[in-house]
Amino acid sequence: MKTLFLQVPSFDGFDGGAGSRYQAKREIKSFWYPTWLAQPAALVPDSRVLDAPADDLGVQETLDIAVGYDLVIIHTSTPSFPTDAKFAEELKARKPGVLIGMVGAKPAVDPSGTLGASPAIDFVCREEFDYTCQDVAAGKPLKDIPGLSYKLPDGSLEHNGPRPMIENMDELPFVAPIYKRDLKIDNYFIGYLKHPYVSIYTGRGCRSKCTFCLWPQTVGGHRYRTRSPESVIAEVKWIKENMPEVKEIMFDDDTFTDFKPRVEEIARGLGKLGVTWSCNAKANVPYSTLKIMKENGLRLLLVGYESGDDQILLNIKKGLRTDIARRFTEDCRKLGIIIHGTFILGLPGETRETIEKTIAYAKDINPHTIQVSLAAPYPGTTLYRQAVENGWLEDNKVINLVNDKGVQLAAISYPHLSKEEIYHGVETFYKRFYFRPSKIWEIVREMLGSWDMMKRRLREGVEFFRFLRSHEA
Repeated sequence: MKTLFLQVPSFDGFDGGAGSRYQAKREIKSFWYPTWLAQPAALVPDSRVLDAPADDLGVQETLDIAVGYDLVIIHTSTPSFPTDAKFAEELKARKPGVLIGMVGAKPAVDPSGTLGASPAIDFVCREEFDYTCQDVAAGKPLKDIPGLSYKLPDGSLEHNGPRPMIENMDELPFVAPIYKRDLKIDNYFIGYLKHPYVSIYTGRGCRSKCTFCLWPQTVGGHRYRTRSPESVIAEVKWIKENMPEVKEIMFDDDTFTDFKPRVEEIARGLGKLGVTWSCNAKANVPYSTLKIMKENGLRLLLVGYESGDDQILLNIKKGLRTDIARRFTEDCRKLGIIIHGTFILGLPGETRETIEKTIAYAKDINPHTIQVSLAAPYPGTTLYRQAVENGWLEDNKVINLVNDKGVQLAAISYPHLSKEEIYHGVETFYKRFYFRPSKIWEIVREMLGSWDMMKRRLREGVEFFRFLRSHEA
């Protein structure tokens, strides 16, 4: 079947839509690559990936494109699902014969609820969906496809057996050629990465057991299944040769640094290619490994600190202490590795005092830039189960993770700490971190280093102040 892999039009600046870790409109407009759609697209000949939010396409423009396809596969999430389902209904009204499926964490966790929510949704893929999508596109009978849930002609639901996890990650084709073929890479920008950048995965799954984290608990699992260093380096080499405008490679694995010898081998290969790269890291990487990474082109680490309170880190099974994170951060500073730190307000154990403690901790360790999110109880996570069992969610039927403009909401409240206090803690956190003379001078000095950075930071500054104003309102 002629197949379209689609990211549906959504909120402006929705941070990569269904494929991002926190599906919400960020402080600064940003877009992650639709890697989760590009991977199955690489398995389906003559398919196309359409990322409507990044291309700034409206509903009607996207419908005009989608009607040209026999099969449309939409990546959805809990926050984006209402608008994704509405789009599916409009597409079905325009072209009744089109087959529409959905993939992502939401249908993986709740296939029946997803299928039952709209008559326009014909099937959903559970578990890892790359080969499931390939089988549907190839025209295999739906009853014979593992990992598929679908509607029968009478409207009843059928759930096939599960699809096994992919063990040999090297068998998956590269996603970069799909990026080059279907996407406009200038549309993808992240505040802390060089522009233009490319992000790819070198493995799936995460050994950490963080209670709030979406992907390992819904799609990827807790075994870190990796591509070989040779495969990773070969794809980066392809990017360098075929996408010469790319200034930075981002490895978006949940924790790229988990297997130290592998990371060191990949780093040395990247060093020979002479590329600049960044990755996600847990704040426990030893100095010796950090040094090898830095000497071979590493520029930045994205680090999830989450909280400055050790009891909260224990509550969420982070597997990390603040003293270890402090030492790691100091090691990075000595080596000249930039850190973008992420924090979460409203996790179990949060109080007014721990919020103050986390803000003070962030100022003390002083990452170059930060992102502050609100604890999001996505269905399928331990955090969601805890929130329901303990009554931290006011309404268990409808979870409002974003508002009607796509801005993240505080979904959890505690007897001693209201949703409103947690929500407004975000702007307090940002103001007290960024509005310090030392931090302002650090950013000004960075801007004075290049005209491109000057223009970029000024644009981001305008977006940031707009975000703060709307958040306060």
